[in-house]
Amino acid sequence: MIILGDEVEDVVTDMGGLMRMHIFRPAREGQFPALLFFSEIYQVTAPIRRIAAFLAGHGFLVAVPEVYHEYEKAGTVLPYNSEGTDRGNALKFLKPVGAFDADARAGLDFLTAHPSSTGHVGTIGKCLGGHLALRAALDSRVKAAACFYPTDVHSGTLGEGRSDDTFARLIELRAETLFIWGRQDPHIPFEGRERIRSRLEAVGANYEWLEFNAAHAFMRDEGPRYDPALTVRALLASIALFQRAL
Repeated sequence: MIILGDEVEDVVTDMGGLMRMHIFRPAREGQFPALLFFSEIYQVTAPIRRIAAFLAGHGFLVAVPEVYHEYEKAGTVLPYNSEGTDRGNALKFLKPVGAFDADARAGLDFLTAHPSSTGHVGTIGKCLGGHLALRAALDSRVKAAACFYPTDVHSGTLGEGRSDDTFARLIELRAETLFIWGRQDPHIPFEGRERIRSRLEAVGANYEWLEFNAAHAFMRDEGPRYDPALTVRALLASIALFQRAL
């Protein structure tokens, strides 16, 4: 489909302040299943926009929040360099987990009420965003989630104090969930992936699990780790999930 994007709307969160949302949607009348798409630590970069556009072109209303809206002015994009990485990681451990959760609630409220939405909502995210998509999927309104190499789940180190409860709360997961990993990803080693998968089995989660021979951030189409063929496979797997579940 031809799409519209990027449209911008500012949403009030439970914990105060405005969170900018970047909207991508089909350029025709109608209502579409909605996806809350969480970015990497760099916020809404050009690679994130291209994936959002790809998803929208397959018939979804896609909203991408700025995950660090409390700390950076609206529209800020952190660069893919050491300075941007240091800033993004610092904010990942500065922001309270409750604030990340408040953002997710605000995003889901926005999408379920949007005039172009059917009210059926899924979540999707990469890296930090993969973890946030998983946490957001604990909300009963979310029917499906696609989590690309989600960091900090196995270690429980997201947010202020580097202490989150996502691993323990997997027992609450009711959304059909797709996990996609790179075997050569140093941020989520084999032992970490096995810990997560064992927990999913223990709680009886409804999930799919794909591992590729790829590095961390293999879906980012800027930089030396990009693998276009695996990126297409990963995105088509997520689209198949959302078309089935939403």
